[in-house]
Amino acid sequence: MNDEKSGNLAEELLEEKVAPLLRKLGLKLATAESCTGGLIGHHLTNIAGSSEYYMGGIISYDNYVKQQVLGVPVGVLETVGAVSEECAIAMAQGARRVLATDLGLSTTGIAGPGGATPGKPVGLVYIALADGEGYVRCEKFIWQADRISNKERSAQAALRLLFGYLQQKMA
Repeated sequence: MNDEKSGNLAEELLEEKVAPLLRKLGLKLATAESCTGGLIGHHLTNIAGSSEYYMGGIISYDNYVKQQVLGVPVGVLETVGAVSEECAIAMAQGARRVLATDLGLSTTGIAGPGGATPGKPVGLVYIALADGEGYVRCEKFIWQADRISNKERSAQAALRLLFGYLQQKMA
């Protein structure tokens, strides 16, 4: 589990770092966003020419969309819930499948201020990345901020996860 990092994450401009790597590797990306509500897609499309590698995103705020569009198994939603590692992974895999891309990146969590449940506090977020070659990684965060900051930190953490993956692919 990762905890809140110090510093202003927005200054990292990770979208500028992932863009040339996605281009160089020739990889296509899709997103499935719940708690970030399209913020990852927003960051990615701030870069001119992002349509070369970013195919689109699905904002799956409701469980119906997670299940019916992304293919999250109903059993996952009923047993561990939408805010879980299992759901984040299924969302990433579903985005990749639905939008026919090499990579799927997802976020699901509780941005706050409400929505907490026993065992799932405000600020709990799961971020997953899946490729078509069997790679799957999910990271868990608990942010200690307001709703907007929790969303931005989650989007930046997702871009960091993607950046790390791309760096490994380049090595």
